[in-house]
Amino acid sequence: MASVAGNPTQEGYGSSPASHGFLSKERTIAGPGFNRWLVPPAALAIHLCIGMAYGFSVFWLPLSKAVGGKESLVCSKDTTLLAELFTTTCDWRISSLGWMYTLFFVLLGSSAAVWGGWLERAGPRKAGVVAALCWAGGFVVSSIGIVTHQLWLMWLGSGVIGGIGLGLGYISPVSTLIKWFPDRRGMATGMAIMGFGGGAMIGSPLATELMKSFATPTNPGVASTFLVMALIYFVFMMGGALGYRVPASSWKPAGWTPPVADADKTMITQRHVHVNKVWGIPQFWLVWMVLCMNVSAGIGVIGISSPMLQEVFGGHLIGNDLRFSELDKPQLASIAIVAAGFTALLSLFNIGGRFVWASLSDKLGRKMTYVVFFVLGGLLYASVPASAGSGSKLLFVAAFCIILSMYGGGFATVPAYLADLFGTQMVGAIHGRLLTAWATAGILGPVIVNYMREYQLGLGIPREQVYNQTMFILVGLLLVGLVCNLLVRPLDAKWFMSDEELAHEKALAHEKVRAGSMGGVVAQSDAQSGTLVAVLAWAAVGIPLAWGVYRTLLSAAKFFN
Repeated sequence: MASVAGNPTQEGYGSSPASHGFLSKERTIAGPGFNRWLVPPAALAIHLCIGMAYGFSVFWLPLSKAVGGKESLVCSKDTTLLAELFTTTCDWRISSLGWMYTLFFVLLGSSAAVWGGWLERAGPRKAGVVAALCWAGGFVVSSIGIVTHQLWLMWLGSGVIGGIGLGLGYISPVSTLIKWFPDRRGMATGMAIMGFGGGAMIGSPLATELMKSFATPTNPGVASTFLVMALIYFVFMMGGALGYRVPASSWKPAGWTPPVADADKTMITQRHVHVNKVWGIPQFWLVWMVLCMNVSAGIGVIGISSPMLQEVFGGHLIGNDLRFSELDKPQLASIAIVAAGFTALLSLFNIGGRFVWASLSDKLGRKMTYVVFFVLGGLLYASVPASAGSGSKLLFVAAFCIILSMYGGGFATVPAYLADLFGTQMVGAIHGRLLTAWATAGILGPVIVNYMREYQLGLGIPREQVYNQTMFILVGLLLVGLVCNLLVRPLDAKWFMSDEELAHEKALAHEKVRAGSMGGVVAQSDAQSGTLVAVLAWAAVGIPLAWGVYRTLLSAAKFFN
């Protein structure tokens, strides 16, 4: 894509780049004239692949009939989950398969936290290659588990090995993008993390088409689908990893001048915090709570969006006045199609919100953006019982579309928030540790929503009203997040690295200062020589994404029809 570091006359830290391996960080330092717009599509290539984690439910139903064929061969009631891990005589329960979804996000948060510091020093290329090997390798191991009908191999392959690739792939571009776009931090991270929200838009319909092609009367075609998708994802993720470049230490965009440091007013520091200190910094835990509360509310809604719409509006979705409990099977099938369109619509707002809100945060500021999330989100959640009671589908759907846009926006805005508060030197590693909030929210949100629903049904409350109390509980979560966000203040000087500590960390991270950009001289990043390559790189990720959006729009159209 562009020239890589390889000039032994460069000044900086470490030994001559000629002595370093192909995957080393030294070999990824961009030369003068590198087009920084080549980095976002590299990040998107990886995020669009690992984003399929959201779409794994497309495999559950076919896998639940892998032994029985057309109908599931149900295990006996006394079959424990442990026994199910090894059984070959009956089909897996969907609830047992669903543990892979839980493992994805637990491993995402934990692996990002554990290996985030290594990533900062090894560089995004090496981390991206490891992510590709783990994510694609997880598919291969899972395909073996499908052929041998061993659920533990499915958990190990996609859940554990794939989950590690998920975590490393998710945080691999964060620090790099923030350093390439100091003038537009929110927009840069929004572009990449938008891909994670859009991964299932591409992967789910692709998996469906592949399973149709490979299926036979006795084989659902999932194992072959996993192998094909492993190959596709490996190629794309390797392309993204090899496309990563990091800027030289003193690089800055042409014509851009860093703002005058006034952290009390702008909440943007020019100094840097070491990742090993963040566990003891109050502001880290406040931002941790901010992300956890925002995600808990949103992820809880995502999990029940389809049944919620069906139970609240019932026959009104297909033009009659019957309640959900009064509908017959054909009518239930009809409203399920409408609800699927609603879910597709939410996914579009989820992905769009990641880019739009993160870009707006460059203007509003990160703290104010989250104030909007919590205040507006709280008002929208509180409005849901009224719009449901009045039968206003438009207000009900509009509220959740905006809520889901802010759910996605929260993910995309938080890396820039961390860079503002803790500096850019180790923001990728700090972001990795913060993602433990996501793992926590992935349990907290669904538990609150699902158990409250069951509790309300147990009290005999009509299905169309069982979500009312839940909405006010979610408002409470957002209020907690709002208070935590308002308490965020600039860091005390004691938390920042000294000049000597920073120099030492840069040496460990193999950072270099190129001769063309020393002394604050600007190195041109948007050179015309890289324009054609940038167009091709964007097309490589843009065309699959456009196809995924098109397929999702077709599904969303069912809601309006």
